[in-house]
Amino acid sequence: MQPTDLATSPISLVPPVLTLEHYKKLLGGLFGVIDNDIWRDFSRSMVNSAVLALGATLITVAAEAFSAYAAVRLRFPGRNLVFILIISTMAVPGYTVLIPLYRLMVSLGLVDTYTGIILIYVSAFLPLAMWLMRSVYESLPVSVEEAAWIDGAGRLYTLVRIVLPLAAPGLIATAILTFLGAWGQFSVPLVFAPTIDTKPLTVLIPEFATKNYIDYGLINAAGVLAMILPAAVVIFLNRYLMRGLMAGAGK
Repeated sequence: MQPTDLATSPISLVPPVLTLEHYKKLLGGLFGVIDNDIWRDFSRSMVNSAVLALGATLITVAAEAFSAYAAVRLRFPGRNLVFILIISTMAVPGYTVLIPLYRLMVSLGLVDTYTGIILIYVSAFLPLAMWLMRSVYESLPVSVEEAAWIDGAGRLYTLVRIVLPLAAPGLIATAILTFLGAWGQFSVPLVFAPTIDTKPLTVLIPEFATKNYIDYGLINAAGVLAMILPAAVVIFLNRYLMRGLMAGAGK
């Protein structure tokens, strides 16, 4: 599609002329075109998006697996209050904490680093993951764990070897939701990832539009390629997503 095709009347959903020119412009460096700055920035941003999304997903899943179990099975004073306080953070708009969060990251030297952005993602997605996994754990029979304890298994061994395999659909479902959420983040990396060293695709692609010229074709080509990985995750793991989300429904 050419830029002029966007202004045609009546509007046509099918481009009159199909072309791969924009994909060639975007992926030129992949096929040996020298000094292709667009490909260099795009490939680096693709890596950044994958590292940030996968890092946030792995840490969130590991943290929720233990924290949600503690919220369901362990007995300690204020257990429900602590859980409610954690869940209530989901109601806080992200924009309201950007300034104090930025000051904190500057003081820790974590601006424009994978570690800093991943920690922000984890703090944002962990409450929802805990909420979902709490329902999953509550749906599992306690008798299975009690039988393991009678046989001499410790609580940690029982959790890792018996409970987590049974809760695998829930863990995978929360992993998918966390990955998709982290992959599509815009406001956080816009502030905390100012350079190409950490900038993800969601921030790079809008930069193809300048105040003097908007490269619609390049934006469209980059957007299509950026959807491939998250779409593949949903397609191949969709059955786990549905099972995980429905795990606590039949309790």
